[in-house]
Amino acid sequence: MITINENRKRNNTLTVRLTDKEKRRITEQAQKAKMNLTDFIVAATCHPLIFVPEDLKPAVAEMNRMGNNINQIARKINSGAVRSYNFDEVLEKQNEIIGLLQEIADANSEIFKKLSPK
Repeated sequence: MITINENRKRNNTLTVRLTDKEKRRITEQAQKAKMNLTDFIVAATCHPLIFVPEDLKPAVAEMNRMGNNINQIARKINSGAVRSYNFDEVLEKQNEIIGLLQEIADANSEIFKKLSPK
């Protein structure tokens, strides 16, 4: 398996035709991963799972919104505005999702560390 950090002589050139949009996207992804284009493309082909931690931000934001909604419902129940409802299952599932997001973030971090040039 090729590792990004191993010293090797790069004596071959590869020419690829891309649209402006494709080139911009690849360049942006390489910058997010803090890699040069060559290392990013090699990593993308040799290690097809390149995760960038920012990719989790929308999922975490959605989890925060769900938590806010649950808190609002709990306040209504506690104030007597709504009859009591058993939220144990909802909270259990939310905690399960949070745990899975944490596992993804941890795996993301490990993969990112291994693929990032030192």
